[in-house]
Amino acid sequence: MKEHEKINYIELPARDIPTTKRFFTQVFDWTFEDFGPDYTAFANQGLDGGFFKSKQHSTTAQGAALIIFYSHDLEGTLEKIEKAGGQIVKPIFAFPGGRRFHFTEPSGNEFAVWSDQPA
Repeated sequence: MKEHEKINYIELPARDIPTTKRFFTQVFDWTFEDFGPDYTAFANQGLDGGFFKSKQHSTTAQGAALIIFYSHDLEGTLEKIEKAGGQIVKPIFAFPGGRRFHFTEPSGNEFAVWSDQPA
């Protein structure tokens, strides 16, 4: 059900849509629906969205919003990200309430993963 005046969808740039799709499928078990060669959508991942073909990418250094995943196994998720071709840009660090790390996926977009589980 779409909720009135609530965040409903997010669109992100991707230099290489097929590689980005493979990464998110391998790490997070996402599925995609393509809408032509320059757009793909994902659903049922906490927030629906899509990737559009672009030479740009989204990072906090450029002032972009940071999308953060939750994990019950922070180290396990980090390992999956590295095996799938993601780059860790901020190693695991503690903060009040938990631990997290930041990574970029193959198209260069930055994300983070956090956990409230102890090390």
